[in-house]
Amino acid sequence: MTVVPDVVSFVPPAHPGNQRPGPRPATGLPADAATDLPTPVLTVDTQIVRRLHGALRSALPTVDLHYAVKANPSARVLSTLAAEGTFWDVASPGEIDAVLAVDPDPSHLSYGNTVKKAADIAYASTLGVRRFSFDSDAELDKLTLFAPGATLLVRIATSGGGAEWALGGKFGCSEADAARLLARAVSRGHKVGVCFHVGSQQCDVDAWNAPLATTARLRDALRRFGADLDVVDLGGGFPCRTADCTPTVADFGTAILSSVGRHLGPHPPALMAEPGRFLVADAGVLETEVVLVTERHGARWAHLDVGLFSGLAETMGEALRYRITAHRGGEDLAGPVEETVLAGPTCDSVDVLYQHHRPLLPSTLRPGDRLRLHGTGAYTTTYSSVGFNGFPPLHEQCR
Repeated sequence: MTVVPDVVSFVPPAHPGNQRPGPRPATGLPADAATDLPTPVLTVDTQIVRRLHGALRSALPTVDLHYAVKANPSARVLSTLAAEGTFWDVASPGEIDAVLAVDPDPSHLSYGNTVKKAADIAYASTLGVRRFSFDSDAELDKLTLFAPGATLLVRIATSGGGAEWALGGKFGCSEADAARLLARAVSRGHKVGVCFHVGSQQCDVDAWNAPLATTARLRDALRRFGADLDVVDLGGGFPCRTADCTPTVADFGTAILSSVGRHLGPHPPALMAEPGRFLVADAGVLETEVVLVTERHGARWAHLDVGLFSGLAETMGEALRYRITAHRGGEDLAGPVEETVLAGPTCDSVDVLYQHHRPLLPSTLRPGDRLRLHGTGAYTTTYSSVGFNGFPPLHEQCR
């Protein structure tokens, strides 16, 4: 057990890499953001979403931003981003419908899922969606049949190095396969592009360099074939603030645009990106109640009323380490802190959030106290189960 005086929350010390444009989520919401609401509850401040969108747009001024709807598809978030003029990365008919409800122009949508039912491709194409991603011959065959003439982006595999979630294995093809697929798509009358994803919560500003080098070689091969890339999709990966240090959005912008210039020259194809987490995570605070504090296996455990199955799936493997603060009746808990194992409420032994990477929480923590998990506006409501163990889905309020 570690006791550290006068530390009241699990927040890293000041570090240049932790600074980024816009307000810090810990102070971006009112102190009593969800104090009087039943827990667990996620509060999302759309003003912060708006400011983060502006920060990323300033960092990547020549790149069209396509919000990855899967990060948080709430109507308030979508409406906020639509007002900012964002475009959209969608992965299903449901996301298409949600976007078109706030932005009726289907040309703003890119269907980024590389594995789609033929019926879903036809549905999107009928509505006017004209940009699709793929990474296999079988998917190309479906797209040619059900979305003739659409712009098709071949997804190339990346290492995912530097990311908390590498996203490797399931998506992306080799450079050789990508060259062949691009040529096949062009021969069938499609405009083409290249897309990739460097991994979610990417903390290496140079992670885009290798896939852009691959993209440049693919472009050279395509030009020898008598065609050219219409668009390059830089994907997502832009990180939110966690308990670990992250570079600023300006650092990412500088590194990415430098790499684009180095590999694609002064006149690159149209550029797009798929930010999700960066735009919404830091706008959200998840309020949860402490249900039990006890000693187990020589460690202090705190059981919460939120866990892996109610929105915190990204703590699996302790990949994402949220910043956490504690309060009692809206007043921050002060005094000594202790390392604490955090667990969820369900009768499932895997429902443990942090067992090795133990946050420092007040020694006075007791049932009925509340924790705030900062940076939780992304991939929480969408990961929440519909009722595992009888617990309801995570409630969200947007303001």
